[in-house]
Amino acid sequence: MKWLYTPSDPLLITLAACLLIFFTIILLTRLIGLRSFAKFTAYDFAFTVAIGSIISSVLTSSTTVTHGSVAIAGLLFLTYLFSHLQRKYKRLSELISNAPLLLMDGSEILYDNLKHARIEKKQLIAKLREANVLNFAQVKAVVLESTGDISVLHLQEETTDDAQQFDLELLEGVRRKP
Repeated sequence: MKWLYTPSDPLLITLAACLLIFFTIILLTRLIGLRSFAKFTAYDFAFTVAIGSIISSVLTSSTTVTHGSVAIAGLLFLTYLFSHLQRKYKRLSELISNAPLLLMDGSEILYDNLKHARIEKKQLIAKLREANVLNFAQVKAVVLESTGDISVLHLQEETTDDAQQFDLELLEGVRRKP
């Protein structure tokens, strides 16, 4: 039964650490902004995972609350700093972030881009189904975003209504070739 509970488990310390880390995250997020936990780039995702790992270490008493809070603050400061530097220096943004990649141009599947992204046609088709695409003629574009998500831009119904016109600005910055 020691795997379930032992009297030496620091339960009260864990609960206190939960409370302190909770308020630390709220405070830092309010200071640095919600962008800290956005998933715009691969490094944003990596920072979010790292912060989760730090929180886990604190809550399992592998490290102190102070040490964990400083580590989280450091990572959040770096995300804040890099978000500002990326806006200022376009070249830095290009080095750090992957540009989105076009997987379908209208109803045409771009097989070279699928191969480059290591995405199978059946995975693409599954994303089309998730987006309620009924036929390829509805598809305006499918984009592999820099986060790894796949966006399906499509008409809700086949129509020529002006409200359904496709704005090419939605594909700004999307690579057409790998």
